[in-house]
Amino acid sequence: MLQFILILVALGGLLEVMRREAGAVPAIGVLVITGLVGVLFGTPILGTLLLIAGTLLAIPGVPALRRRLLSPRIFALFDKAAPKVSDTERSALEAGTVSWDGELFSGKPTWQRLLDYRDDGLTEEERTFIDHQCSVAAGMCNGWEIARERADLPEALWDYLKKEGFFGMIIPKQYGGLGFSAKAQSAVLQKLAVNETLMVSVGVPNSLGPGELLLKYGTQAQKDHYLPRLADGREIPCFGLTGPRAGSDATSLPDTGIVCRGMHNGEEVLGLRLNFEKRWITLAPIATVVGLAFRMFDPEHLLGEDTDLGITCALIPRDTEGMEIGRRHHPVGSPFMNGPIVGKDVFIPLDYIIGGPSMAGQGWRMLVECLSVGRCITLPSGASGVGRYAIGWTGGYSRIRRQFNMPVADMEGVQEPLARLTAHAYIAQAAVMQTANLIDHGEKPAVPSAILKSQLTEFQRNILADAMDIHGGRAVTLGPRNYLGLGWSAVPVSITVEGANIMTRNLMIFGQGAIRCHPFVLKELAAKEAQDLRAFDKAFFGHIGLIFGNAARAWLQGLGIGRPSVPFDEVATPYARDVSRLSAAFGLCADAAMISVGSGLKKREMLSARLGDVLSNLYLTSMVLKQWQAGDNVEHEAALLHYSCRTLLFRAEQALVELLDNLPNRALAKSLKFIVMPLGRRWEKPQDSLTRDIAKAVSMDTPLRRKLISDTWDQQGPGQQDNPLARYNALLAEYERAEPIYRAISKAYAKGELPAEALHPEQRLEAALDAGLVSEDDARFMRHYEREVLDMLTVDDFAFDAFASHKDKVVWHDAA
Repeated sequence: MLQFILILVALGGLLEVMRREAGAVPAIGVLVITGLVGVLFGTPILGTLLLIAGTLLAIPGVPALRRRLLSPRIFALFDKAAPKVSDTERSALEAGTVSWDGELFSGKPTWQRLLDYRDDGLTEEERTFIDHQCSVAAGMCNGWEIARERADLPEALWDYLKKEGFFGMIIPKQYGGLGFSAKAQSAVLQKLAVNETLMVSVGVPNSLGPGELLLKYGTQAQKDHYLPRLADGREIPCFGLTGPRAGSDATSLPDTGIVCRGMHNGEEVLGLRLNFEKRWITLAPIATVVGLAFRMFDPEHLLGEDTDLGITCALIPRDTEGMEIGRRHHPVGSPFMNGPIVGKDVFIPLDYIIGGPSMAGQGWRMLVECLSVGRCITLPSGASGVGRYAIGWTGGYSRIRRQFNMPVADMEGVQEPLARLTAHAYIAQAAVMQTANLIDHGEKPAVPSAILKSQLTEFQRNILADAMDIHGGRAVTLGPRNYLGLGWSAVPVSITVEGANIMTRNLMIFGQGAIRCHPFVLKELAAKEAQDLRAFDKAFFGHIGLIFGNAARAWLQGLGIGRPSVPFDEVATPYARDVSRLSAAFGLCADAAMISVGSGLKKREMLSARLGDVLSNLYLTSMVLKQWQAGDNVEHEAALLHYSCRTLLFRAEQALVELLDNLPNRALAKSLKFIVMPLGRRWEKPQDSLTRDIAKAVSMDTPLRRKLISDTWDQQGPGQQDNPLARYNALLAEYERAEPIYRAISKAYAKGELPAEALHPEQRLEAALDAGLVSEDDARFMRHYEREVLDMLTVDDFAFDAFASHKDKVVWHDAA
């Protein structure tokens, strides 16, 4: 009996030491004390074994011993096996900051650190701009006219965007810009997402482009000249990075800049002779100044000893001799300005380099740092904005569209995709706004930017797919009345640009995060590069302690033991605790994959992608919980929180299962599965009751619906284009009066109290009035209501030859 008790005490003590990452000395103490008890009180064999174990643990556990006996050997092995970090990889790893993503990598996230990033909301100036200027700009957009008739925004809209400073949101006021916060910038783009072309046209100059690069790296002269002109729209910028052979692998760009002497403004100066071919450059056809990335070489050593100076960024005026610009690509679904730029023997002075000659070769670092912020804002905000509008349109349509004498919103087959798209939009809103809040607190979230870009643009694809399914024929028939079809067809653009989602998911989220966010890996690699044994010893054995700590935390919390204290209310607490559990499981599995697969993990992209999926879903869940904790929660929002968190945690567990099912070392995989899921999977997909609750709430005029579609263009102002969202909102506001009349008329018709030939709603209404079943006042109300419903259900039709750009090729069939 004593043996059993001693074993339990020893194991329990070791697990507690591991869980707390208390270090080797307390673990040695547990083994020595239980060993002495065994030796002194009748179990000498067990006691001796425990003492031996404690003695052996002292070798790696006591720094002085291990540095003499163990660390040099491990360091030599690590030096041979560890992957070499290239200069471009190092630039990417050093870019940005680590915040909550690092906490998730640690396996023991400190939730208060996330909550300490207070969200103070928008300033009065920012709020006014979103409410007024954004509404005016959105109200000037007719999607069909922009996409099919103009292939451009109206000239009056371009003028308004310039006049009101839309292109200078990130430019400080001292240079004439708006100086908006990241949250305000995101809110603007979400509201403008009512039209893809409008959102992209405003988003790109405020994201990756000359403006941001100039702010961070430009010379004072460059800032003084360009920033005021960019802020008021006198200059329209674009940035040329991608080319025919350099897409996702931007570091392989073949465009060159050779240091040489040439003529500029009538005098010979030292400069660069550029040859380049760029494609898919947004705003290029109308840009007045081109930011350009190229590989810089100095073969004659006019600047120094180095020949290959690396990737460099420069600013080039549109009218520079030798540059061809102005032609357009045709992006699928959306005619935003996008086109090629070609340059042959284009000479520019060295002063055109962003930051001046001293920034030669620093282009990749500049781009990575700018991308880390821009990817958090532009496309994720567009996705979130699309989600807001999709809820408004689809919830409204599903309530007024009646089949089988009932709104389709009451049919469970419709409720399922409606609740799903609502949850995706809810998650996107939380992720975008809370990550923007991190940026406003000084963070430059590199790994979260990859998470948001890839995950939320995929959400956008799913949101619009569900919206299209629910709308059916209303959405698959293009025309001025169709507010969904063009946006749906443009989805691949968001999926592809700013780092294609396939690459981002498979290579960047975990591939970059495993080194950048891990508490010890970057320190180990730095110690290897510096050949610093002492620093390596500290990092490596700290890493070992983390592995044991995560194993203990994952296993104990998987059994329901040692649940962490979290600063959330009773609704959110179970989800926060399970994020902590899965964070420990993720940390353990990440280390196991890196150790067992080694440097080959770079090529095992499906394994890397699944690890990235775990991290992504934990990050998104955290953002939802942070937003919930901020308060201002409304009726039915708890159901949406439950649905969203359960969906995300189900996805996180699914990614873990798929990782372990495919880990090459099967014995290791089975051991990990026992540790991280000792009682099996914990999360299932959301219950049907949540689906019904959410679908009803967003298809009626409720506080939840109003909250989810806030900061959209939802008013019909004078002189504005038709606003379907405003019309749906008006119909839902009157729905409670209309529904009892619908039911009374349907019931009377079913009983034979109305003529059988009264097949149209309008005919039944007049028959019901004649029969005294409805009052004159109700009949008057329903005539107006039904006219508006029918108009919102109507689709467009065109002349037979309307779609042919070459009328002489039209085949006029006999029937036509």
